[in-house]
Amino acid sequence: MILEYFKKKQLRLLNSVPLKFIRKQYMKKIAARDRLVGLLGARGVGKTTLLLQYLKQHFQSGQSLYLIADDIIMANTSIYGIAEQFYALNGRMLIIDEIHKYPNWTQEIKNLYDSFPDLFIRFSGSSMLNILYEQYDLSRRAYIIQMNELTFREFLELKHDINLPNYTLKEIVKNSIDISNDLLMQYPFIYSEFQEYLKIGAYPFFVENIETYREKLFNALEKIIYEDIPGLKKIKFENLIVFKKLIFSLIEARVPYKVNISKLARELKITQPTLYIYLDILNQTKIFRSLKKYTKKISRKPQKLFFHNSNILYTFSSEFNIEVNIGTVRETFFVSCFDNIFYSDIGDFQVNQYIFEIGGKNKDIKQIKDVSDSFLVVDMDIVLSENKIPLWLFGFMK
Repeated sequence: MILEYFKKKQLRLLNSVPLKFIRKQYMKKIAARDRLVGLLGARGVGKTTLLLQYLKQHFQSGQSLYLIADDIIMANTSIYGIAEQFYALNGRMLIIDEIHKYPNWTQEIKNLYDSFPDLFIRFSGSSMLNILYEQYDLSRRAYIIQMNELTFREFLELKHDINLPNYTLKEIVKNSIDISNDLLMQYPFIYSEFQEYLKIGAYPFFVENIETYREKLFNALEKIIYEDIPGLKKIKFENLIVFKKLIFSLIEARVPYKVNISKLARELKITQPTLYIYLDILNQTKIFRSLKKYTKKISRKPQKLFFHNSNILYTFSSEFNIEVNIGTVRETFFVSCFDNIFYSDIGDFQVNQYIFEIGGKNKDIKQIKDVSDSFLVVDMDIVLSENKIPLWLFGFMK
């Protein structure tokens, strides 16, 4: 009876999931030959949609089973029990969504993996799941995928039903004039859409209703703070006010937040080691992004704090009724385009050997004019100088 319940639910979901836009770079990884694959990411990035698209594209009815770990019916059964029934009926692909909401999930996944050698398992969970340090270690068994928010290129593809190219960082810094001109010739709306993307484009639920986008994002962020963090990090509910205070500190500063660990710890009335832990948690949740200074010596101390993307910045600023600083928006977007980026005393940021100074259309290059491999990144539609790059173009990176 429970198996039939989930089969009917799966059929309803598969009938409604669209295939018009698929994030191919993640679909390819989900479809890997590995038996156990985990898809991790922040709330709202599209994990559930991708898993359902995978089922709809690759499996016929009866071959697969989709479970939601926090479904009310799960209170009276176990993942292992359902999987055992499914396997007995020749089912071979089991998908478990929101697995972080299921108690002792690592033990059940390990038992399934070891007990059914030809059962394939896919699961999704919070960005904060640390597979390496769970009691029942899955690191040797699981192939883990980190799913990010929509890039600007993906936002355009989803909204306009088009296919766009992507570029390496090296291609952008070497050939930005030709690339940006070619793109704008074909799609003259790019720059105006970029201004919209900065506010409401990083999460796919803008497709449903732009008017409620910010409210949905705020609700998702609140759930991360009040549900995901306590559930995964065992932090007492009364201590969560510290996270809200940290968020307000970033908003109130308006410019990228310069970190003074000792001062901030005193203001929040917590110890410095606790502050480091909390900052690390906010990094893992994909709410914050801490940046270290570029030095030869590895430092634990973050130099600046940013929100993980400009949508979060706009959403919290609106909630606290604080005006957004456009310079902070530009820098937040630029930082969000890179996995490995450092704060720099020369220019604003360093990525690999490149130095970048970020600014508006009237920004000049005098601060970095004598620095090799340095570029001015400007917030405008088109540039005609070789050492200037349009800010939006970094949203087309691979």
